[in-house]
Amino acid sequence: MADQDNHITETVLRERARLGSFIRKRVADASEAEDILQDVFYELVEAYRLPEPIEQVGAWLFRVARNRIIDRFRKKKELALPESGDDEDDATWLDKVLPSTDDGPEAAYARNVLLGELYDALEELPQTQREAFISHELEGRSFKEMAAETGVGVNTLLARKRYAVLFLRTRLQTIVDEFN
Repeated sequence: MADQDNHITETVLRERARLGSFIRKRVADASEAEDILQDVFYELVEAYRLPEPIEQVGAWLFRVARNRIIDRFRKKKELALPESGDDEDDATWLDKVLPSTDDGPEAAYARNVLLGELYDALEELPQTQREAFISHELEGRSFKEMAAETGVGVNTLLARKRYAVLFLRTRLQTIVDEFN
């Protein structure tokens, strides 16, 4: 037991600075970063009680830290696509879904992953739906403005965007669930 305690103490002293730096780069709030660090060391103590020893303690610690950061992020930020709504809800759903880059590196990473998946999904849409969605949602153009430019009726543009949103909800739900 004393050997285990000594080994744990040595590991904490050896890895604390590097692991703390790793966590602080990904978590903006210093107290939250310290909480995660303490959680990781608590798990280290718990893992030493298991019959199987940890082979690569350093790698294991960083994997646990990464998982704790992800867990905290998931608890803070809900990324669910809205079920349904009127046109006003559909017009702002993208802003509601994507995390803000102001929320730290993990939020920026999640935003980049989700945007990449969104752009891939947009390529799968029929051209008319893709154009209606991009013009309204990403470029911020009004339906009246789009109708005047294209000669397509506002109701037709609304329907195209709605079908695009319904497709994107279904197509992106798996990746959104991964971040929840």
